[in-house]
Amino acid sequence: MSITFQVEKINFNLRKKNNIKLWIAKVLKLEKKQLGQINFLFTNDEEILKKNIQFLKHNSYTDIITFNYCKDKIINGDIIVSIERVKENAVKFKSDFEEELNRVLIHGILHLCGYNDKKAADTVLMRIKENWALKKQVNLLS
Repeated sequence: MSITFQVEKINFNLRKKNNIKLWIAKVLKLEKKQLGQINFLFTNDEEILKKNIQFLKHNSYTDIITFNYCKDKIINGDIIVSIERVKENAVKFKSDFEEELNRVLIHGILHLCGYNDKKAADTVLMRIKENWALKKQVNLLS
């Protein structure tokens, strides 16, 4: 039962790792889930594009890909994040980098909890849950 962070093909250092782990564990508990093994991989646009094509047959850039290996209420998965895309989205959505990164991280966790964003109604619920989870982190990450 753990959360790991790895970096591939970029120069990136995730700040406040322990606080992020506590925050994710808190969100999982509130979602009535148990932490299994969650692995985050931070990379660049080209690497996430390769993985998007290889595993999902999507020939497009994305900020996050989530691989769900959950069993019942035990949350297991691999989450790949493009740091380049997160930086671009922070500018696009007029937020700072850390806020956008935290939104992307929890977005992946919410996918593992069973939330989707393929349909419009699902996307609305996903945003509501992201905002809810981001509020839970304020005390832990400040």
